[in-house]
Amino acid sequence: MALSRMKLIAFASAAGLVAACGGGGEDGAVTGEDARELSATGLAAIQERGELVVLTTRGPTTYQENPEGEPVGYEVDLTRALAEDLGVEVRFVVYEDLSGVLDGIAEGEGDIAAAGITRSEARIPEYPFGPAYKTVTEHVVTRRGGLEINSVEGLSGADLAVVAGSSYVESLEEIAEEVAGLDWRAVEAPSAFPLLEEVQSEALDATISDSDLLAHARLEFPELLSPVNLTEDDRSHAWILAPESGDLQDALDTWFTRAHDEGLLEDLDEKWYGHTTEAFDYVDVRRFIRRIEERLPRYQDAFKEAAAEHGLDWRWLAAQGYQESHWDPDAKSPTGVRGLMMLTLPTAGELGVEDRTDPFQSIEGGALYMARLLDRIPEGVEGQDRLFKAMAAYNVGLGHVRDARRLAVSQGLNEDEWTDVRRTLPLLSEPEYYKDLPYGYARGGEPVHYVRNIRRYKALLDLHLPPEPGEPLVDFDEANGEDVEEAETDAGAEDAAADAEETPGEG
Repeated sequence: MALSRMKLIAFASAAGLVAACGGGGEDGAVTGEDARELSATGLAAIQERGELVVLTTRGPTTYQENPEGEPVGYEVDLTRALAEDLGVEVRFVVYEDLSGVLDGIAEGEGDIAAAGITRSEARIPEYPFGPAYKTVTEHVVTRRGGLEINSVEGLSGADLAVVAGSSYVESLEEIAEEVAGLDWRAVEAPSAFPLLEEVQSEALDATISDSDLLAHARLEFPELLSPVNLTEDDRSHAWILAPESGDLQDALDTWFTRAHDEGLLEDLDEKWYGHTTEAFDYVDVRRFIRRIEERLPRYQDAFKEAAAEHGLDWRWLAAQGYQESHWDPDAKSPTGVRGLMMLTLPTAGELGVEDRTDPFQSIEGGALYMARLLDRIPEGVEGQDRLFKAMAAYNVGLGHVRDARRLAVSQGLNEDEWTDVRRTLPLLSEPEYYKDLPYGYARGGEPVHYVRNIRRYKALLDLHLPPEPGEPLVDFDEANGEDVEEAETDAGAEDAAADAEETPGEG
């Protein structure tokens, strides 16, 4: 059976959404208190019952619920992909803490435990692990203005708390043999996230976190610092299988090999972590959070109205507006683009914008322009792949995005996937590639950074201005796209305007 590629839905942002308190959702999630020992485990048992039971915990890198009560998260997407490939449904059992997950899988309450679990030397003899799917680093985490720690030895005497049952405890126990005075508290928690919040609020001096979780947390808690790694070696995340799961181990070995080869893991990494791959910019994040309070309220209703009129998600539109101008209606670039959505004069004229410095006209024009670009992206491009290509076109021009798609095909990559096109866009500035392309030279690296920045701002919006229940969330799979070859025959003035819109913004 071919491995199913995930549709990347625009509302499930890379940073995730603030979780609701109760269980539930379309996958029939229940709490750990309602878990029951399965009568049988293994591949045959899963297929016979028609259900894959996944044990997990809440957290921005594991399992959360969006405002509609639907499960979202990296582990959610990954386990759903496995269940779809097996032809079964998936049911999540959500535990209050990591220790509950480990106890639950040991007692056969699920088929797999998927909770960002580290495959450590101490755990390997105790639990049957599946293949590794992510590499992380264990970081010591402190805060700005707090206890200064420049080495592992600096943890001596610190008020240090870590997740009970975690690999961090194992690492600290090894280090304690050589570091005098090293002490810590083990706290029952679903992940390091609640402890990171305590470090931010000065309730703790320090904690330990995996690098992927810390990258998410710093968007919400920007005062966090990671001055030193806890260990020299990287660690791997892997699922734990139920005891006596038999043929499931072999099935997972085969499935994860295909997940690597066919790009599923890369797609999920891009979806959930793509916006955190660059070094953390403390000044930019703090400034954005401040401007959510100081500037956004003036324009929030305008973003909502324009987005609703043109079938967009207002949060993505607002994030894009911030990338363009920092929500400054008087912004102007050296190339002459102006206004909150930084429109060129010809494009503004085509969109009916009479005054580019009028923020409300600019927002309406930018929304209309994005809607037109989304409509011109080919039908085979779905979800966030479609959205990110339209954003790249807003920045560098639709013609150059088409050239990047051509390069993707020539290099054996998938022209429909943003993960692949973002690789070829930077090549548009290299003569050996652009000299034979229809639209020629472009600063191709800029739209890659442009999209990544917008994704970070969207994630920050979701964290610091959480969506309310009932707030409309747009599925960009519903956008209508024309065939790309057909669209090229009548591109004309619109492509010229799109090519001129090379405005990476300040962010």
